[in-house]
Amino acid sequence: MFDDGGISEIGRGHLRGAGDRSFTIYRYDPAPPSQQWLRVFWIPVWEVPGGEVREQRILTYPVCLLSISAEYARLVGPRMTAARVPLTGSGWTFGVMLRPGAGRTLLGRDVSALTNRHLDLAEIPLLAGVVSGIRTLMREQPGLPAAHAAARALLEERFSLLGPVDSGAALINRVVARVEEDPGITTVAALCGAFGLKERTLQRLCSRYLGLTPRWLIRQRRLQDAGQALRSGAGSLSAIAAGLGYADQAHFSRNFRRATGWTPGEFAELANPLGNGGRG
Repeated sequence: MFDDGGISEIGRGHLRGAGDRSFTIYRYDPAPPSQQWLRVFWIPVWEVPGGEVREQRILTYPVCLLSISAEYARLVGPRMTAARVPLTGSGWTFGVMLRPGAGRTLLGRDVSALTNRHLDLAEIPLLAGVVSGIRTLMREQPGLPAAHAAARALLEERFSLLGPVDSGAALINRVVARVEEDPGITTVAALCGAFGLKERTLQRLCSRYLGLTPRWLIRQRRLQDAGQALRSGAGSLSAIAAGLGYADQAHFSRNFRRATGWTPGEFAELANPLGNGGRG
């Protein structure tokens, strides 16, 4: 299916301008046996007019990603700020968003070793030989659903070899899902209380499996929600800040600009140029 830049896990973090039609994102759920390791496949295919560059900014989820193109194949760690990806000419990327608990299993060590970094997939034994097969399938017609299905099957087969997730991975999956689904979780104390965990235990769990702090996890989710609210023109900046649990609009604006490179007003105008996004 297509991702329209709306409320899905891909669209929510993708900070695209309202008029940018230079690319299409295809989104697919993984087959049930591999869903304990994989959350979603996302396949952007783009065609940018000659001589132009379209920079994409993405507030990523607190997970590792597999990203395969004609030029590179990487396990991408979690990022503290928005990823900036310049698009030129025509091209494609075959991407997979992993479940929060999956990165540590692939790495064989704590995900904190990969924060703001990436690792070549040639260094991941489980995925040996998969990259060439995916490139062959995607090379001729990157927008063809049949090619997408065959490429997905290659990765799903490999991840099926991992067996069930361990108890730590299962717990971090639930922690991240709770932050994502419960707007009432706006503090680390609230998240600890929801799972009956001490703060030090939660800190250690997030470092091992996410490479990030619980505070960052909560803040990133709030900023994704902010991007969605700004995109839809839902209320003033002060109302959006208050609704997301910020003490004041200035704090919200600083966090949003630090993460994305835009002020909330600038992004609102970019994402909704006919609306009233720049209003305070």
